[in-house]
Amino acid sequence: MRVLIIEDEQRAASQLQRMLHTCGFEFQLLGIIDTVEDAVQWFQENTPPDLAFMDIQLADGLSFEIFQKTEVSAPIIFTTAFDQYAIQAFKVNSVDYLLKPIQKDDLSAALDKFTKSSTPATLTPSVLQQLLGSLQVTSKREGLLVKEGSGFVQIKISELLYCYSEDSITFGVTAGKRFIIDETIDELFGSFDQNAFYRINRGQIVAKTSIQKIDPYFNHRVKLSVANPRDQEFIVSRPKTAEFKEWMNR
Repeated sequence: MRVLIIEDEQRAASQLQRMLHTCGFEFQLLGIIDTVEDAVQWFQENTPPDLAFMDIQLADGLSFEIFQKTEVSAPIIFTTAFDQYAIQAFKVNSVDYLLKPIQKDDLSAALDKFTKSSTPATLTPSVLQQLLGSLQVTSKREGLLVKEGSGFVQIKISELLYCYSEDSITFGVTAGKRFIIDETIDELFGSFDQNAFYRINRGQIVAKTSIQKIDPYFNHRVKLSVANPRDQEFIVSRPKTAEFKEWMNR
């Protein structure tokens, strides 16, 4: 089976490949793509894959933009940390919609659905109701296990000022400390209250309560001043700037 992975987190892409092997799914990996622009070019220049796994928030925008810019005939299994795009996903060639962190049973079920049908899922009212019901999250996590010395401690999510990824390591920062977190930025953001936290770019999540000032930045972006910035700069990526401003007004 010829498979294409469209994912901007290298760790998430590697985890997906391992899980596919664990599920006994035999495939030939055609490539890993991390931007909308590169995905559009790939689909324009290559024979469609038998199956594509597609994250929704990529390095330069939402993956739905790919469908607007070129023809995509391949069936898609969406893999994302966000549940709010489910309806959009099922308006395109979607086989399934898996929330990160992906569970083996969910991936196996999606692969089984794909192998049993050569046509995309049909979006009927009953199917949509089942889908949205399965995506409802009753509560967000309140605690976070982080490394401290040779062991672990739990901190409150409400104490986090921001999280960032550097050299494939995820860090969380509070008013007084910096911790190593054994989760990807994707996994963290998917478990956070998204009214309280915003992923401003590929590698940074910021708590609304930590933002002290917002300044214009070149190329139609904005730069944030946050509490306890350490050695980090906080620049909202261009595709997210308008959405970020809306989020700040909530």
